[in-house]
Amino acid sequence: MDKKDIVKLPRMEKKEYDKLISKQYLCRVVFRGDKYPYIAPLLYIFDENHMYFLSTNYGKKISFFREYPYVLVEIEEYEKDFSDFSFVVLSGKLVQIDDEKNDEEIRKDFVKMIKERNLSKNIMIALGHSPKEPLESLVNEKRSIVWKLTDVEEIKAFKKS
Repeated sequence: MDKKDIVKLPRMEKKEYDKLISKQYLCRVVFRGDKYPYIAPLLYIFDENHMYFLSTNYGKKISFFREYPYVLVEIEEYEKDFSDFSFVVLSGKLVQIDDEKNDEEIRKDFVKMIKERNLSKNIMIALGHSPKEPLESLVNEKRSIVWKLTDVEEIKAFKKS
């Protein structure tokens, strides 16, 4: 195949990828691992400026984060038959939210997002809680960590056409 035969995907404009990021709520975060990169699916919210992630506070991703907080974040949307698709990859740094007031507000935003999107309470398992617990336990108990994506150095966003 000649290089002239390669069809390149069109880039998305900021308005388009911001819309994609706002529309979705699950992403993949790639950490620098030991031998191989480590990928973790995480819930997120987007406030039009920053992405925030809610993660259990155990597992390999925690040690990888502490060793090297620079990550790739991938968000996608596609039709089952791939008749339409788009994706964005952001390169940045995760920072743990330590300020109690800020942490609480972000956790409340996660509870609101879960309710508004009518997500199954089974999502609680991915956050270290039983599905039988009230969603508000995400705010009142600290079985999870809140991260913020900062220092975004590169955004690659593409679409079908």
